[in-house]
Amino acid sequence: MGRTLLVAAGVVFWGWLLLRWANDWLGGLFVPVGQPFVAPATIESLGASIPGLAGAFDALAFAVEYLPALSEGLWLTLVLTVLGIFFGFFIAVPLSVARVYGNLSKYVSLLYTELLRGTPLLAQLFVLYFGLNISGYVPGFLDGVFANNAAWAALVGFILNSAAYQSEYIRSALQSVDTGQLTAGRAIGLSKVDAIRYVVLPQGLRFAIPGWTNELIYLIKYSSLAAFITVPELFKRANDIASSNFRYTAMFTITAVLYLALVITASRMMNYVEDRTAIPGLGTGSGR
Repeated sequence: MGRTLLVAAGVVFWGWLLLRWANDWLGGLFVPVGQPFVAPATIESLGASIPGLAGAFDALAFAVEYLPALSEGLWLTLVLTVLGIFFGFFIAVPLSVARVYGNLSKYVSLLYTELLRGTPLLAQLFVLYFGLNISGYVPGFLDGVFANNAAWAALVGFILNSAAYQSEYIRSALQSVDTGQLTAGRAIGLSKVDAIRYVVLPQGLRFAIPGWTNELIYLIKYSSLAAFITVPELFKRANDIASSNFRYTAMFTITAVLYLALVITASRMMNYVEDRTAIPGLGTGSGR
């Protein structure tokens, strides 16, 4: 029963969100851009006709009024999160391999991971945006891709920070692979690099999936820090709206529900990936 309700809630949430984005991106396919699908006044009048539920319907009307604006910030939150963890992965893999199998390179990897993991993400974003002015070096053809170019500084920060955390997850996963696997690869004529690439990594990456789940959830929540460098993601949109109507509790309750929906979706998705990539007795967080 609980699983059915969770699936139903997910279908409703993502159905509404995709419909909302499609409507606004296509110039008002169903309703004018930025307008709710159902007028808040209609919901309030419906609540007035049902004794004892007027307050609940007023709260629903409030949420419906501002959800279109929040959906815009939700899109940017998703983009920054997905791109951050995706491109961070391609930095994390060589960092983790260098840490486990490198000589001098392992110290470079150690310096990178300890520096990025040992300093606050917000401080890193400030350095990139205010100190290095990353947004000022955006090529012309990329100008306008995001709502403002500060998002590029946030994206760089998320990629670099995520790479440091992912490299630690992958490092631990590589160390959990039996050392005999590398020896076996060398024994059949593979070079050390090829043995790591074709024998050790495919096994180790399966072990890293639970860690990736944590990192994805971490990045969804901490993408809100981009608001402090003026990126109009979900948190900043909510804060701007609350600053105009002073209903902070109601607005951030709605925002928390949206973040929770993203986190649950990410967790379920990664559980599915883990199940699909699992080899019996190898490479799962629960069954190895």
